[in-house]
Amino acid sequence: MSDELTRRRFLETTGSIAAAATVSGLNANSSRAADAKPAAHGLRKALKYTMIAGKGSVMDKFRNAKAAGFEGVDINVRLDHDEVNKAQDLTKLKVHGVVAYDHWSKPLSHPDAAIRKTSLESLQGAIRDAKAYGGTTVLLVPAVVNKDISYADAYKRSQAEIRKALPLAGELGIRILFENVWNNFLLSPVEMARYIDEFDSKLVGAYFDVGNVVRFGWPEHWIQALGSRIGKLDIKEYSRKLQHSKGPGAGFRVKLGDGDCDWPAVMQSLADIGFKGWATAEVGGGGEARLADISQRMDRIFASST
Repeated sequence: MSDELTRRRFLETTGSIAAAATVSGLNANSSRAADAKPAAHGLRKALKYTMIAGKGSVMDKFRNAKAAGFEGVDINVRLDHDEVNKAQDLTKLKVHGVVAYDHWSKPLSHPDAAIRKTSLESLQGAIRDAKAYGGTTVLLVPAVVNKDISYADAYKRSQAEIRKALPLAGELGIRILFENVWNNFLLSPVEMARYIDEFDSKLVGAYFDVGNVVRFGWPEHWIQALGSRIGKLDIKEYSRKLQHSKGPGAGFRVKLGDGDCDWPAVMQSLADIGFKGWATAEVGGGGEARLADISQRMDRIFASST
């Protein structure tokens, strides 16, 4: 991709509606994920499957999530297809996507080619699972950088492996969305935008995690920079006060709406780029009361404005 094309795509602020139409075409074969309309603000409220506490069946968990006010679920563990599809058909809780299973333990950036091959196969399995559930995306941590994996190698290796998964993703109509996480990689929205653009494919994009960037910056700035590249959202909170007093990880120990995310600014930035779609809670879960509280807090956040 030329530098001029990269710059032009980065400056897009009005292209999100066209991009959404393209993605809609990819997802046309997914009736389960497309048969409900979003609320007025355009966000569809979901949660991660493992947030639903208890040892009950998939059906029991789907019923609990639906009763708490959620419309969808992002599956982040391997489950039986038939059991999941029966549960979503009866409860009308939609499986909108799958989280890649082994992207942390076996990253696509690993120096061992055999481990990268295993990771790619796991990603391809997640793509097939998303299709089987009627979902539209796979959330992927694209690479991990550490003492033994250099930044440059992580960049090159991960792109090479992800490209190998694109034919299957295109065949099944599933997008691969990269999440911004604490993986020492893609540390700014400008770099993340470049990384995405270099694939030159609508099959990849960003699964933007609002809370994950508060430690380093401001979510609304990331939203403005990533623009129409954002395919879905993870919703979590972060407290800089807890970060400074008790350590970086402690920053997540705050309820939605009680931390340092400027939710009115976030919602305004989402409106500015024309984002409409799934917003999935990724916080500590629990039983019915806890899930209901998370659901209500998400409603208040989504209704906020500048």
